[in-house]
Amino acid sequence: MSYFFAKNNRKKTTTHQQSLIFGSRAVMETILAGRTIEKIFLQRALKTPLAKELYDLICKYEIPFSYVPTEKLSRLSHGNHQGVVAIISPIAFAPLEVIIQNTFEKGKIPLILILDGVTDVHNLGAIARTALCMGVDALVIPSHRSASVSGAAMKTSAGALSMLPVCRVASLKVALQYLQESGLAIFACHEKASQELYTSDLRLPAAIILGGEDSGIAVEHLNLATYQIKIPIRGPIASLNVSVATGMILYEVLRQRLL
Repeated sequence: MSYFFAKNNRKKTTTHQQSLIFGSRAVMETILAGRTIEKIFLQRALKTPLAKELYDLICKYEIPFSYVPTEKLSRLSHGNHQGVVAIISPIAFAPLEVIIQNTFEKGKIPLILILDGVTDVHNLGAIARTALCMGVDALVIPSHRSASVSGAAMKTSAGALSMLPVCRVASLKVALQYLQESGLAIFACHEKASQELYTSDLRLPAAIILGGEDSGIAVEHLNLATYQIKIPIRGPIASLNVSVATGMILYEVLRQRLL
């Protein structure tokens, strides 16, 4: 199998190129070498012994993947992709457990931001930029149903994604349970909540979860919330862009903690 590193040179991505690897063997070696992979695209109906080995590694390391037509792989690779294309992540993801432990050891009150189903890369980048400015300790995103940490997200974040710890987890439910067990209150922010943001005590060790604009926070995650809060809105439009809402919530956290 050939080993290729390449840049995605389609015109619409020239400003935020991505590193790609082609071929089952090359991708497997990259995984085993400890490189962080953003996502793997597999050719539909790819059934070879090597493909089975790769699939087992993908499951073991909980790497996001999807099955796609050959045409998409060809557009990505412009070469002999051999049924597999992997995108190398521009950042290394941080373990959530390490972040929480280090935050408590430093004597800080943890502030974790969790995104549930935020799939727009520009929202992800804008949220990361705000989170870094407001003192968030880590950003948590799921392996699936999330915007990728792509070149576009990096650019929108103005470099924040390179400095803010990002934790990618296989299960948000498990992550929320871990945060609760670690002593953090879970604040789920959505427009149907009864408690308003400005009446909430945000000085507690906190994890704030926001949902995507299309699907919101999943019910199983809402059920784990310690508090459900909302931003008071007086105008005729009942919801805000998720990155704007994030900024308003995090500013209130900072305001309360500075008092």
